[in-house]
Amino acid sequence: MTDTTFDIVVIGAGPGGYVAAIRAAQLGLKVAIVEREHIGGICLNWGCIPTKALLRSAEVLRLAQHAESFGIEVPKVTFNLARIVKRSRSISAQLQAGVKHLLKKHKVSVFEGEGKLAGGGKVTVSKDDRKVADLSCRHTILATGARSRSLPGLEPDGKRVWSYKDAMVPATMPRSLLIIGSGAIGIEFASFYRSLGAEVTVVEVMDRILPVEDAEISMLARKAFERQGIKILTTANVKGLKREADSVTATV
Repeated sequence: MTDTTFDIVVIGAGPGGYVAAIRAAQLGLKVAIVEREHIGGICLNWGCIPTKALLRSAEVLRLAQHAESFGIEVPKVTFNLARIVKRSRSISAQLQAGVKHLLKKHKVSVFEGEGKLAGGGKVTVSKDDRKVADLSCRHTILATGARSRSLPGLEPDGKRVWSYKDAMVPATMPRSLLIIGSGAIGIEFASFYRSLGAEVTVVEVMDRILPVEDAEISMLARKAFERQGIKILTTANVKGLKREADSVTATV
C-alpha cells in the first residue's frame, strides 16, 4: 500500500514546486508532490522552453536565408512546420523526463491529479472525478502557478482564434496573424511567425511594446521588429471579433 503520510506535500510541480520538493527531500524530509497536468509546469512544457526551441528554428531559417552574406550558397531554403513543432515538443518531453528522474532520485512521491486542501493537515488528490489519495502532512506548499486569461468576446476556439498552446502546435501555417498583447509571450510568437513568412500585426493597449521592460529596450525592440516586417499598433484595443469559416475580422 502506498504511504500517504508526509512531512511536506507540495501542490504544483512547476519550477517552484518541484525545486521545493527536491530541496526538502535533500534536507531529509519525507515529501510528496501533486500535479494535475504536466510535471515541470507551464514553463517547461508550454512556455519558456518550447517557445525558445521554436525561436531557435526561426533563427536558423533566417541565417540560411541570408547565407550568401556569409559566403555560403544555399540554392533553396524551405521549412517543415510539422518537424519544427515536433522538435519543440521533443525538447520539452526530454526535460520533463529529467525532472521526473530527479524527483525519483530524491525519493519524492508523485501523485497525479488535482490536489485540494481538506483541513487539519490533509490534502485530497482526485483525477477524472475519482479520488486518488488522501494525504496527511505537517506542512503544505502551494505552488500552483498561473493560467492564461481569456478576454470577453475574444475567447479562443482552437481554430481561428488561438490560445498560446494552439500557437505552439499549429497544424498549418497561417497567412496572417493578429497578436493581442506585446509582452514577452506575444512578441515571441510575433517574431516566430513573421520569420516563417506570416503577415503579423501586434496590438498593445499600452503606449509601447514590452511594457514591463526598460523603456529604451522597448524602443529598440520595436524598431528591430518593424524592420523585420511586423506591424505594431500601440495604445490600441481589440473591441471585437467577427469569426468566419476561413478568417477572423478584428475591430481595433
